Amino acid sequence: MITHNLGYPRIGAHRELKKANESYWAGKITAQELEQTAKNIRLNNWYLQKDAGIDIIPCNDFTFYDHVLDTCLMTGAIPARYHDLLVEKQLPQLDLQFAMARGFQKEGLDVTAMEMTKWFDTNYHYIVPEFAANQQFSLFSEKVISQYHEAKRAGFEAKPVILGPVSFLLLGKEKEKGFHRLQLLSKLLPVYLEVLRKLDELDAHYIQFDEPCLSLNLGQEERDAITSAYTTLQKAFPQLHFILASYFECYGENLQTVLQLPVQTLHLDLVRCPSQLEDILATNIRHTKLRLSLGVVDGRNIWKNDFDQSLALIRKAQEALSNERLLIAPSCSLLHVPCDLDLETDENNLPAVVKSWMAFAKQKLDEVKILADLAGNTPSVNALQSLKDNQAAMADRRTSSLIHRPAVVARTAAVSEDDARRTSAFPQRKQLQQEVLHLPKFPTTTIGSFPQTATVRSWRTKWKKGELTAAEYDTLIKEETAASVRWQESIGMDVLVHGEFERNDMVEYFGEQLEGFVFTQYGWVQSYGSRCVKPPVIVGDVARKAPMTVYYTQYAQSLTDKPVKGMLTGPVTILQWSFVRNDQPRATTCLQIALAIRDEVHDLEEAGIRVIQIDEPALREGLPLRHENWDNYLQSAVKAFRVASSGVTDKTQIHTHMCYAEFNDIFESIAALDADVITIETSRSQSELLEGFAHFKYPNDIGPGVYDIHSPRIPSEEEMVHLMEQAMAVIPAEQLWVNPDCGLKTRDWPETKAAVAAMVAAAKTLRSKVTA
Repeated sequence: MITHNLGYPRIGAHRELKKANESYWAGKITAQELEQTAKNIRLNNWYLQKDAGIDIIPCNDFTFYDHVLDTCLMTGAIPARYHDLLVEKQLPQLDLQFAMARGFQKEGLDVTAMEMTKWFDTNYHYIVPEFAANQQFSLFSEKVISQYHEAKRAGFEAKPVILGPVSFLLLGKEKEKGFHRLQLLSKLLPVYLEVLRKLDELDAHYIQFDEPCLSLNLGQEERDAITSAYTTLQKAFPQLHFILASYFECYGENLQTVLQLPVQTLHLDLVRCPSQLEDILATNIRHTKLRLSLGVVDGRNIWKNDFDQSLALIRKAQEALSNERLLIAPSCSLLHVPCDLDLETDENNLPAVVKSWMAFAKQKLDEVKILADLAGNTPSVNALQSLKDNQAAMADRRTSSLIHRPAVVARTAAVSEDDARRTSAFPQRKQLQQEVLHLPKFPTTTIGSFPQTATVRSWRTKWKKGELTAAEYDTLIKEETAASVRWQESIGMDVLVHGEFERNDMVEYFGEQLEGFVFTQYGWVQSYGSRCVKPPVIVGDVARKAPMTVYYTQYAQSLTDKPVKGMLTGPVTILQWSFVRNDQPRATTCLQIALAIRDEVHDLEEAGIRVIQIDEPALREGLPLRHENWDNYLQSAVKAFRVASSGVTDKTQIHTHMCYAEFNDIFESIAALDADVITIETSRSQSELLEGFAHFKYPNDIGPGVYDIHSPRIPSEEEMVHLMEQAMAVIPAEQLWVNPDCGLKTRDWPETKAAVAAMVAAAKTLRSKVTA
């Protein structure tokens, strides 16, 4: 039975790509050195997959920044504002893609970055393509061809992975009115045909087209576009073997269209939607030549595969189709999981028993091969022993005391509607809060974190290694906190933050202080570009051990008469940005986390903190891909937030923060959170989100971000005033706050100070204008 993989992590087992990218941006290495690092990662990935016994190995799954951005470059879909960089500066493709992703501000040019948003319901961010009515496409970047050629020269008969033309269009946005981006398909397909021609000349055979939009609720126009695209491509190249891959959900009502497509293999995500196998086998597939790729190994989570469950699905397929028509694969690209469990050697973070329940990308390749072996006519002795070991691990996990805490289960079951309700409505709360806080019009704040410099990170490393005592570390953190408070006061900030210098990550920091979590040393995954995160692992029932944030927040508040925000990560975001246990409903785990955060909110209020922010940037990310599943998720997510935030008096102001996702379709649920203030990303998307507020009439206060913190460029005061004036056109001035898009952890101090000072000045200008 053939095995294949849809994609492999591109960052390197030790985050080599992140380090090389950032060194290149800092001017510390050359483009050639960066390219060599990338080539080493690709070759290592190919050899690793070959050694695991994977039959069809992907290529072009590597990217320096983002695969959707790569498709923009492949098709020449480069927004007009970058043309000066191409013509005048003659930027190489490498630098052009970084400028499109991060912005460009030097040598007399100031060009904003492209919008960034979440890749379906994952924490991976992609660069959003921009389309115009007169959009022209042409083959600009030949990366897909060069990487296939590179693999072939190295001795691998690889499978190019290409984002499909319809998903590429649907994932983008029209940047002017009067047309729909699908109307551009006929202009786009010639580029795909040229790419296929060049691959065919190099004797490529398998081509994987990723069309993840087939997991969404598509209309007839979108389904017709899919049919037109693949009819055109296959007609031109009938000798090529097309693997059509969608993932993260069922095909749903798109299934009949998909089954009629002229493709040779159809991939199924049987982890997220095992029921679709029966739906497909109930059709006339037996009487066709279509092959099925069975995605039975979870590409989204770190738990070991349950071989018995996977084999049941495989055998169901075998009852209808011969082994020659079946392929075994992960459910999706392994981009979303860490590289190698073998690197995890610290039992203090990851107990051996928990490690025995896990599989990272490298180990998932082994699982794919073992499952194919077990499903064959004569399984090997090694495969049969692997099955026994797997069954023992599954049984051990089901009964472990590390997982089950009866007191947590009982408290969660006892949550009532009153636990999820503030005492008074927002208008009454706002009046009481103003009597305490005395805020001006257009109050200013930041989202929470300030730059985590190399020096600050070194303190944490030295403390953990025992090179700094706890007292020495505490003194250093307090000094940095005090400096940030003095600076915020000096520029006239209204609601201050303590800077979060003691925190490693907005989720990991909390997970380390909660029961039910374990941690990895090398469990890094890519979030966007060079940004990697190391998600904590929720292995059991969650509860708070002791106060988590009160100490440094209370210290910062002691230094100033201005309000200092308590900074917490919300239950939905902690859930979404962790690897979550898969043995109980996610909503149950989320409610357990909410109760732990509720306890922390209570203690912050008792400590005299009158503004508390509970970040929920992942609220939209967790939304199911299919509309019919939205209500249950949104009800449970809103309930979790309200349980976390509602145990305070009316005088305590609750903030939340959201960023880099499409929120226009869930405004009612955002309003139902009933946070007193929401800060939200709008600058990178050119305040597009504000159009939704014009229709919805958001009831509480809102801070539309005026400073894109994921770009190194520094916006001017005038630019930020303009963005706020756009907001005032749709939101009453008395509801508006002024703030950056997101936390400032990844920026450096010079640009942070310049941009935030300009932001405060912009707020003062707005106050003068409104008064006049």
